Amino acid sequence: MPSDHPPIQPLRFVQRGAIVNVERVAPERTLLALLREDLGQPAVKEGCNSGDCGACTVVLAQAEGDGLRWRAINSCLRLAHSVDGSALWTAADLTQDPLLDLGGAQLHPAQQAMLEQHGSQCGFCTPGFVMSLFAQYQNRVMAGETVTREATQADLSGNLCRCTGYRTILDAAQSMARLPPARVDQAALLALLGQIAPAPTTLAALLQARARWPEARLVAGATDLGLSITKGLQPQARLLDLTRVEELGRIERQPGWLGIGAAVTLEDAFAALVQQWPTLAEFAQRFAGLPVRQSGTLGGNIANGSPIGDSMPLLIALRARLQLLRWDPDRQTAAERHLALEDFYTGYRRNRLGADELIERIEIPCPEQPADSGWTRAYKVSKRHEDDISTVCLALSLQLDNGQVLAAAIGVGGIAATPVRATRTEAVLTGQPWSVATVQQAMKTIESEFEPLSDLRASASYRRQLLGQLLWRSWLESQGSALPYATGLQALEPISPRTETELRP
Repeated sequence: MPSDHPPIQPLRFVQRGAIVNVERVAPERTLLALLREDLGQPAVKEGCNSGDCGACTVVLAQAEGDGLRWRAINSCLRLAHSVDGSALWTAADLTQDPLLDLGGAQLHPAQQAMLEQHGSQCGFCTPGFVMSLFAQYQNRVMAGETVTREATQADLSGNLCRCTGYRTILDAAQSMARLPPARVDQAALLALLGQIAPAPTTLAALLQARARWPEARLVAGATDLGLSITKGLQPQARLLDLTRVEELGRIERQPGWLGIGAAVTLEDAFAALVQQWPTLAEFAQRFAGLPVRQSGTLGGNIANGSPIGDSMPLLIALRARLQLLRWDPDRQTAAERHLALEDFYTGYRRNRLGADELIERIEIPCPEQPADSGWTRAYKVSKRHEDDISTVCLALSLQLDNGQVLAAAIGVGGIAATPVRATRTEAVLTGQPWSVATVQQAMKTIESEFEPLSDLRASASYRRQLLGQLLWRSWLESQGSALPYATGLQALEPISPRTETELRP
């Protein structure tokens, strides 16, 4: 008799040079809970239990092509089953893994550097920092790359030190390469991973499972679902894992468009977007800390539908559309439909996804004209610059020709129950010169186009003004000003009644 529940498979991963096999792991069990409580590995610390502090950081290695892909992730949010078929390291493993040759040293360079540079103060965050440094060591030092302070700040963006000891930790990162090298036996590790590679899940099989268990929660990186488990204590009896479906993990570049699979991580998705639109690099790094970006997926962020999810305003401005799939039992094949992203949402965390559907990929048109004929920017305003939720997010993409706006698309987040498109403001810009007068009119329009909410992050009035000021900032940047309040204000004051203080974004 067929089961009413998706089957629970044994969990298998590589740790300390051996295959770990864990039976009957509950679907909602987090990796942190598995390590600390089930396997007795207290080197992984529980801090915030919400993906903010990085104390629980571990490193995963997964086979990719002929090599390995190394990622630092938050174990507090990651579901244990998602690491099936991966290799896992905690801070305690760096001196106990037979596949890791320390060259006679007592400690891994990430640990030794922290010791020599006095990078550990109270010590609670230290295991998480060490693991992020270990990932940096594998990804940068072992590749022969010079580790800069800027790169380290990006690599450690998901780790917080409450003692504010960042300078010494940055010093440690830059000193790792000067220590005797530590090398992972990648051939042996790949051989072990080959023995436990999870059975591939086809897209057809996933769609059939989706039709059979429409109430099951679709899960990939679980960076939001993890909070429902750790903070909301919500049971999750039925989960369908998307991460093993090859089709959902693809990034495709075709003439005129870019396709990003729903299970592509946020880090890889933004890398693809930045390759097409380099001006989005800073916004991509501010989206979240690196461990969150390396677990969370673009499709998950979209399906989650939070009004403060930062990917949606950007994708709306880029005129993205979704390809949705369901299983057609009559034809025994997948049936697809397309939907513009701004039309996907029907209310707060509600969307048009059918009970038997899933997002296969996000399709983004790529401009065929030269890059200098367009203007694409995205802005995130939050109380903290790093690792914080947006107060307001605004993204705009303009097609320009000799100073004339041929087309405009503007996405906005943080002001309503759903991400929205500023269609009235787009109409004011389209067909007009990209000039002070046009932008001033667009500012007035966008400030009146929405009825923003008031909450603990900001008042409705502040959000209205902020929308206008972000447009003004974009205009000034387009004229060559890196800082909106640093250029040309006296000349513009007769045109704009706003003061210099008000012009600061």
